[in-house]
Amino acid sequence: MTISTHLQEFHGLPIVEFPGDAAEVALPAADAVAWRIAVDPYGDSPEEWPAAFARFLAAVDTTRVRALVIGQWGEVYDHNSDLVIDELIRVRERFPALRAVFLGEITYEEAEISWIQQSDVTPLLANFPALEEFRIRGGEHLAFPPTQHAALRTLVVETGGLGADVVRGIGASSLPALEHLELWLGVSNYGGDATVADLAPLLSGDRLPKLTSLGLRNSEIQDEVAAAVAGAPVVARLQTLDLSLGTLGDEGATALLHGQPLTHLHTLDLHHHFISASLRARLTAALPGVTVDLSEAEVENDEENPADRRYTAVAE
Repeated sequence: MTISTHLQEFHGLPIVEFPGDAAEVALPAADAVAWRIAVDPYGDSPEEWPAAFARFLAAVDTTRVRALVIGQWGEVYDHNSDLVIDELIRVRERFPALRAVFLGEITYEEAEISWIQQSDVTPLLANFPALEEFRIRGGEHLAFPPTQHAALRTLVVETGGLGADVVRGIGASSLPALEHLELWLGVSNYGGDATVADLAPLLSGDRLPKLTSLGLRNSEIQDEVAAAVAGAPVVARLQTLDLSLGTLGDEGATALLHGQPLTHLHTLDLHHHFISASLRARLTAALPGVTVDLSEAEVENDEENPADRRYTAVAE
């Protein structure tokens, strides 16, 4: 799987690309859409992101803007997201209604997910205390030191390899309103060095009293993650548990079957997996009232090294 298409909706709003000819076209109401701002560094007349953002500030009533989707800010494999973060913070007073930001909504044709250069993203949270949804794509140089945010309800970090320091930073953060947490852990070849021990603060749930949806996805250690989740205190209050996109096999599925009850869940998402047919049948039978997604059953590669036989859905 690759991320080949741009999102059509974000924060419950249709996404509209801010056009290059904004002065000549009719724009939608500022609060009716999620605005996507991006530049094409390889176009015939390439525009730098600060210039595109300046045009946006001049054309749109930003006091009513509710959601921003940030695409390419230039050659994103060479230039990190500090450029975007600094610009947003500089004019933060002009966005009193901003509630959602997607930083790095970029397809693989623009830049592979593991090539996107991110940075310390927590200054955005510090400067937008009313933000409710924050989504990040790309893990290269991504930093998330422990932070506090009273309003954030959704945090999603999509990577082909998520650093252990980021996982630990999120686990040490105070996010009392967070309801949905989704981490794409990825593979070690692209910096995904988080271990089950690094996930322990998240699985305890102590700092996440309102969490109802947890995704620990796209991991090459998905069996180990599933085993840890099977006994994790946070699971008892979840409605959705997502262990999809990774290398989950019979070992992890068996741990889920033998662990704490999961019958209270609304959804158990395991799609893209390596679970045998017999274990799939047992999982479905054990959770009759739960929507269990076991689609995309993958077949192991014929490799000598067991670690190479399975693959995550998203890596490079």
